[in-house]
Amino acid sequence: MIDFITFCDYMGTFAFAISGIRLASAKQFDWFGAYVVGVVTAVGGGTVRDILLNDTPFWMTQPSYLVVSGFALLFVIIFRKYVIKLNNTFFIFDAIGLGLFVIVGIVKTLDFGFPMWVAVVMGTITGSFGGMIRDILINEVPLILRKDIYALACVFGGIAYWICLQLAMPSALSQFISATIVFGIRILSVKYHISVPVLKGEE
Repeated sequence: MIDFITFCDYMGTFAFAISGIRLASAKQFDWFGAYVVGVVTAVGGGTVRDILLNDTPFWMTQPSYLVVSGFALLFVIIFRKYVIKLNNTFFIFDAIGLGLFVIVGIVKTLDFGFPMWVAVVMGTITGSFGGMIRDILINEVPLILRKDIYALACVFGGIAYWICLQLAMPSALSQFISATIVFGIRILSVKYHISVPVLKGEE
């Protein structure tokens, strides 16, 4: 039986892979190209995190992440009429992956003995950098660099996790609350058009 954090890791991989594959389909990528984009979206942030933690990237020791990304491709192929046509599909799966991966990044960083502030940074990297690499591959301005509340949602989720730890909440509950907050902030910010002020140059 897998633990909660491993479940988050696999579900985040599946959700992020779908978000990447869905965007690749909009750009008319072939199946293999779409799979590559999905894999990069799913493992990109965690790979950057592991390199910074001086650890072997997780997918190099556990091929199941590549398999999960393959299932994500199969999912999109089978349900493409629903997945590709729904404009909010990418957003929902991306928000789910974001919340789950923040938790994975925070927990792993804490397990390596780093302080909480480093864990929050690593959680943000885990959640957002895969999407950044994805956007670069499909020739889009990275979402993390736009005015959307994206990386900040990860930061708030990390702070919520720290607060839960200070309140001595069970680990699984703390992780669930933190992931939910990341997901909730991302959903609400888009629904109500809440964004970070744009830095404007001279007019």
